[in-house]
Amino acid sequence: MAKLVISLGQMNIALGDVRKNYQRVEEWTVEAARRGSHLVLFPELWSTGYALDRGQDLAATLNTGLFADVATLAQQNKLSILGSTLEKRGMDIANSAVFLSPNGRVMGVYRKIHLFRLMDEDRWLQPGESPLAMDLPWGRTGIAICYDLRFPELFRKYAVDGAKIILIPSEWPIARIEHWRVLLQARAIENQCYIVACNAAGETGDTTFGGHSMIVDPWGKIIVEAGETPMLLTTDIELDVVDQVRQRIPVFEDRRPELY
Repeated sequence: MAKLVISLGQMNIALGDVRKNYQRVEEWTVEAARRGSHLVLFPELWSTGYALDRGQDLAATLNTGLFADVATLAQQNKLSILGSTLEKRGMDIANSAVFLSPNGRVMGVYRKIHLFRLMDEDRWLQPGESPLAMDLPWGRTGIAICYDLRFPELFRKYAVDGAKIILIPSEWPIARIEHWRVLLQARAIENQCYIVACNAAGETGDTTFGGHSMIVDPWGKIIVEAGETPMLLTTDIELDVVDQVRQRIPVFEDRRPELY
């Protein structure tokens, strides 16, 4: 599959209101399918926002509750879905991005490795222990979540591992939206891959999230970018561009990791 159609569901998340947030995800998944999308990406913690103090009540165990509902949604609409939600793991809670295939199957689970202290993630959540790269119909795909964007080592690992596209569900505040925009382009340029990032928009609790969901190509060009209000954005990308850019400037052949 050389051409991939992607929708970005830039939501205004209702704090702690799983039912209301799920209704939005359901509506936009149906619309993304109508637009011919192969994949729809939603923000970080789309079902709850940062209601982490209520995590024990709001989280679900993998393959049950909300996870099962979204798997059914993927199956009914015959597309892949990714976003992050709170996952219950024994007594612990993780910020987990579950990649669901068009048949509703879990292809992989990425649990956020870098916890963001400014939003008290380190108080309430258990950090993930491993990156996740998957071989999907359109090519090797890596997953990161929001704050991970500030850690280029993770993205370089994905690129060296052959990733052509990296997906990033996020809740990035408007106060630091310039960091978001620059870092997304930087990660795409330095790793010569597509960066596909979906942010939340508008007020959730005490924080205003900045939108500007976007897809950046391996040359650093912004293919599509949302504004600062909720919207469902859809476009297609050509995965062949990755190989073309990597041949044009052979960054990976010129690396000298033995020195650094």
